[in-house]
Amino acid sequence: MSEEQLIEVSLEQTHDYEFRVRFDGTAVPDLVTDETSPLGGDAGPNPSRMLLVGVANCLSASLLFALRKFKNAPGKLSARARATTERNEQGRWRIVHIAVDLQLADAAVAFEHVDRALAQFEDFCIVTESVRQGIAVDVSVRDATGAVVHTSHA
Repeated sequence: MSEEQLIEVSLEQTHDYEFRVRFDGTAVPDLVTDETSPLGGDAGPNPSRMLLVGVANCLSASLLFALRKFKNAPGKLSARARATTERNEQGRWRIVHIAVDLQLADAAVAFEHVDRALAQFEDFCIVTESVRQGIAVDVSVRDATGAVVHTSHA
């Protein structure tokens, strides 16, 4: 049996390509989005950047969850996300690839069951797994020593 959850946001144009975003049903403050210049006024992140934020934030939270699930107390995580755009057959820009690099604050050997946590954290990420239905997303995780401890290409 399928469970459904509803997530809602409301947008209201405030000026040209600038919109106020409300996160309905939450206490989260409003957010201003805007297109980059010359089209918009750069008053906030544009939709492409918001997509990158969603993927990188979800992966970071999922990694944190997976590590904590095995009773670890990781230090602060950081992430960097990059999107590659290309023109499609109609000449329209599309995001065709996203790469996310996650950085652990600790050495991987400091964590209990790190291999299990790294093997499953991406599955917890609703945003990345949804985006992967149409955009390739590569993920890498480095530990505090700089060693790459996880990579996936999907």
